[in-house]
Amino acid sequence: MVGEDMSLRKRLSKSRESPEEKEDQGDPTQQSPETSTNGRVDIKQLIAKKKQLTAEAEELKPYFMKEVGTHFDDFVSSLIEKSASLDSGGCTLTTFSVLEGENNYRAKDLRAPPEYGKIFVSRRSLLDELFEVDHIRTIYHMFIALLILFALSTLVVDYIDEGRLVLEFSLMSYAFGRFPVVLSTWLAMFLSVLSVPYFVFQRWARGYRESAYPMVHTLFHGLLFIAFQFVVLGFGPTYVVLAYKLPPASRCIVIFEQIRFIMKAHSFFRENVPRVLSSAKEKSSTVPVPTVNQYLYFLFAPTLIYRDSYPRTPTIRWGYVVTQFAQVFGCLFYLYYIYERLCAPLFRNIKQEPFSARVLVLCIFNSMLPGVLAQFLVFFSFLHCWLNAFAEMLRFGDRMFYKDWWNSTSYSNYYRTWNVVVHDWLYYYAYKDFLWLFSKRFKSAAMLAVFAVSAVVHEYILAVCLSFFYPVLFVLFMFFGMAFNFIANDSRKRPIWNVMMWTSLFAGQGVLLCFYSQEWHARQHCPLKNPTFLDYIRPRSWTCRYEF
Repeated sequence: MVGEDMSLRKRLSKSRESPEEKEDQGDPTQQSPETSTNGRVDIKQLIAKKKQLTAEAEELKPYFMKEVGTHFDDFVSSLIEKSASLDSGGCTLTTFSVLEGENNYRAKDLRAPPEYGKIFVSRRSLLDELFEVDHIRTIYHMFIALLILFALSTLVVDYIDEGRLVLEFSLMSYAFGRFPVVLSTWLAMFLSVLSVPYFVFQRWARGYRESAYPMVHTLFHGLLFIAFQFVVLGFGPTYVVLAYKLPPASRCIVIFEQIRFIMKAHSFFRENVPRVLSSAKEKSSTVPVPTVNQYLYFLFAPTLIYRDSYPRTPTIRWGYVVTQFAQVFGCLFYLYYIYERLCAPLFRNIKQEPFSARVLVLCIFNSMLPGVLAQFLVFFSFLHCWLNAFAEMLRFGDRMFYKDWWNSTSYSNYYRTWNVVVHDWLYYYAYKDFLWLFSKRFKSAAMLAVFAVSAVVHEYILAVCLSFFYPVLFVLFMFFGMAFNFIANDSRKRPIWNVMMWTSLFAGQGVLLCFYSQEWHARQHCPLKNPTFLDYIRPRSWTCRYEF
């Protein structure tokens, strides 16, 4: 690094030398190289000089950009650290290491207050910044052009095959069917999570000091909250989804909201219980119970980490909100066209060819491109457009819902940057709490536990939404994902590791799309009259050809 700095300084000092200085170094009687003997300017020499300066500038550009990037990253990191050390009034906060001293409570007796967890600062989403660059904006335009071509190809195929120019969205209308049931279920979940957790916490917090048996008081209210999480939010929406036989997309809406409300309620308790315990220990006159408005704002805010307040933007840009929601709907149609044009032809004739290794390998490779396109669209539509739209309407300042996951050279970095919203929740409430309960020596066990929780939840979502249990994602997540997390770790910095990560992502998306689509179509083409419980967990795609 020192050698590069010295070389950069020499190049810059050399390039800054003026023509007069260069003339002083030579014979003073000689004329400037740009001037001929008759005193006129030589155009050819000027062009050659310009080309030389351009070449030197291009040669210096990588070093300059590297230096600027390094100093800018250091500056931003330092700025965030300084802002984290200040409270709203400008007073310096006591670091948590001080709280672990002899005259203070131990970390295991009372967890760190919320301000020592995630720090929220006002910042834009990365893609909003990148789209200001024309080169990145062009990639966005390419995706729009591809969407137009998908729509035109659908029109042309329909006109050639059926002689009509009508775009039908039968698959989309089926996927989002029975929407009134979805809305009523969501409303019931929202009202329950708004009232029950807040009421239980408020009763516990206000009665904790006056209770003659604080442990019994805490255990009783804790069991009430756990029962609410498992029975009302856990069992209730799942029963509605299965009992009313909702279509896949409608099921996804209910199940995703179910998971979101469970995580939000847990965060509300997890962040506020230590505050009440701390105030009771210090015998404070006030009980730190958040207001209903603060809790209501948190339920809609695009974060899973509770705070009484967040950085806020000064105004709401309604044009920006409309644009983000329009892009969400555009991505839905994009996914529809990808499935209709690239995926459906692969699986419609599923019962015509016996299940074999050849069929499976061809299916995986043909599913890689649509699988990765679907991953891009899900990322862009939800993690960027949807969350930014709600953040703008709520004036929520911290828009870092993801990082530059596409530049990852390790799977550990990819897991941290793909979905920052969920990663923060898993890190603070699963990983950190596991280490708090046991010991910092069990970091590998804590990581394994987080992977297991995430894999089970992902498989639960797919099983309920698709109406069958086919643990392909669980196997990929728990075994291959866990292995790649240790093999392709943060020490891998070379570009070849980014290539390997993208290769594995392409292959993984192909495997997921192929297996789950095959199983879905097999269950549509080969239904059972009286299915048993084993029929829901036994793969139908392996035997569908032989049942007809």
